[in-house]
Amino acid sequence: MAQITAGLVKELRELTGVGMMDCKKALSASDGDIEKAVDWLRAKGLSKAAKKADRVAAEGLISLASSGTDGAMVELNSETDFVSRNSEFQEFASKLSAIAVSNDGDLDRILNSNMENGETVSANLTQLILTIGENMMVRRSVALSVSQGVVATYVHNAVADNLGGIGVLVGLQSSGDADKLNEIGRKVAMHIAATSPLSLSVDDLDADEVERERSVLVDQARESGKPENIIEKMVDGRINKFFSEVVLLKQSFVMDPDVTIEKFIENSGKEIGAEVKLVSFARLTLGEGVEKKTEDFAAEVASLT
Repeated sequence: MAQITAGLVKELRELTGVGMMDCKKALSASDGDIEKAVDWLRAKGLSKAAKKADRVAAEGLISLASSGTDGAMVELNSETDFVSRNSEFQEFASKLSAIAVSNDGDLDRILNSNMENGETVSANLTQLILTIGENMMVRRSVALSVSQGVVATYVHNAVADNLGGIGVLVGLQSSGDADKLNEIGRKVAMHIAATSPLSLSVDDLDADEVERERSVLVDQARESGKPENIIEKMVDGRINKFFSEVVLLKQSFVMDPDVTIEKFIENSGKEIGAEVKLVSFARLTLGEGVEKKTEDFAAEVASLT
C-alpha cells in the first residue's frame, strides 16, 4: 500500500475542501491515488470537486492578440504579482502574443523568433530577467484559426489591454460582418471565462472523462440502495446533466440562462443575417496546474492517527 504522506493529504484537501480525516480515509481507500480519492469522496457525497482542479502558484500575465481570422494567447510567468504591473514586462508580454499569432502558437518557434532589436525572444527574455531581477518563463501558448469569420478574444482580470489573469479565444466561422461577429464571440468568451467548459461538443469530450464520471455516478446511485434498473435510469439522467455542465454548446448561457450557447449562436446568426458556427475555443488561466510550495503540516496529520 502506498504511503499516505502529509503532502498528499494537503493536496487532496486543497482540491476538495474536505476535512483531513476524510481525505486520509479517501487516500487509504484509493492506495494514494489523488484522482481516485477525489472520486471516492464524490461517491460518498463528501466532495463536489471540479473535474479538473487547478493548483495555481505562478504569477505573471496571459497575453492575447488577434488578427481577423487568427488569434493566439501566451502565458508569461514571473515569481511575483508585482512584476506583472511592470511596464517592461507588460510590453514584452504583448509582443509575445503578436509573435504567437504569426507562428501558430508554436512555443519553440515563438522562443526562436527575432524581435525588433534583432535578438530572439529567448535572448530578450534573458535580458528582461537580468533587468527586473526575477525569474520568468514563457510557459505555454495556444492559437486558433478560421477560414472565414473571426477569432474573438476576451481577457478577465485585465491589468491592461489584452493582458490579464484569464484569456479566452473563440473561433466563429461565418460570412457575417466582422464587428458583429466579434461582439458575439466576446460574449461567448466571457461565458467561457466564467464556466471553464471541458469541450466544445459532447463528441469532443474525453471518453475517459465521461467513463470516470459515469463510474462516480453509479457509485453515488448505489449508495441510495435502489435497484439496478432504477440506478441505470438515474445515471443516464445525471450524465446528461453532466454534459449540460461541462460541454460548451450544451451549457446555459450565463447572460441568458433560458438559452444554451448552441441556441445563442443560432439566434445570433439570424440577427446578423448570416449563419454562424462556433468551431473552436481555448482558455488559459494564469498559473493553472503549477504546484504550490509544500508546507509541512505532518504533525497535524499525524495527530489524526
